Amino acid sequence: MVRQALGKGLDALIKQTQQVVNMPTNEAAVQVQQTPGMSVTRIDVNKIVPNRFQPRRVFNEEKLQELAQSIKEHGLTQPIVVVYDAGLDKYEIVVGERRFRATQLAGLKEIDAIVHKHLGDQEMCALALIENIQREDLNPIETALGYRNLMSKFYITQTDLASYCGKSKAAISNALRLLDLEPEIQQALQDGAISEGHGRALLMVTDPAKREMLFKKMHHSKMSVRQAEDAARALMFPVKKAEKGAKPVEVASFENDLQSALGTKVEVKYGKNMKKGTLVIHYNSLDELDNIASRLKTKML
Repeated sequence: MVRQALGKGLDALIKQTQQVVNMPTNEAAVQVQQTPGMSVTRIDVNKIVPNRFQPRRVFNEEKLQELAQSIKEHGLTQPIVVVYDAGLDKYEIVVGERRFRATQLAGLKEIDAIVHKHLGDQEMCALALIENIQREDLNPIETALGYRNLMSKFYITQTDLASYCGKSKAAISNALRLLDLEPEIQQALQDGAISEGHGRALLMVTDPAKREMLFKKMHHSKMSVRQAEDAARALMFPVKKAEKGAKPVEVASFENDLQSALGTKVEVKYGKNMKKGTLVIHYNSLDELDNIASRLKTKML
């Protein structure tokens, strides 16, 4: 019952603040429809503090400077969203930290803000994450940490989160699995040295030593995602030379092709005449099973 109530609360929050979250990425002016819990005012920038739940950890300094110059010339076209903290006598940012930082760089003393009067920690966490996801501003690790934080605070499932964020369940699952990678690899994802596709390829390699070897190779040789996937499969499922008593070439070839397509171990077991048998698809976690199912569905479409 608690899970269901929190999920409904998040759904209601997203619908209530749709006009605030769904802002275009070019910072163009948007007509903000005020609700009973909101008002617009000008606030001293020294009275504003960052969002404690901000999922974004990296702010591109060059782009901040460009936005600051635009604000100097044209003003801020979209207010930030804040909530007042009476204990601190400060306004905490809910949405718009990038605009706030650029306003500071522009040397302005005040900023237009929508003051939201009724937001708790969970709602602030949700809005900060969803705004950044819809803008596609986060790197893969920031997104994954935001997903995990939101699921933990709202006790919602991956399916619910996928619905709220407009993503597929497989996309949510694949993003969260990146947090299983070693810190060095996660840092490379945050720095943009490798892409999310490279990270998923590395997850195919379950042996930590082999995964580190592949990471270093792909990092230094600038592998494409496709090349990284092929290298991961080669490490996990090396093609063996035919031996006496080994499976027929056509069966071995079929297994290799299916393993490459599904990214997991596949076995064909058969009787003497090969007319009947069993196809075995291995998986090591429910997330991996979900990923295999998604690949099979894609192949059938």
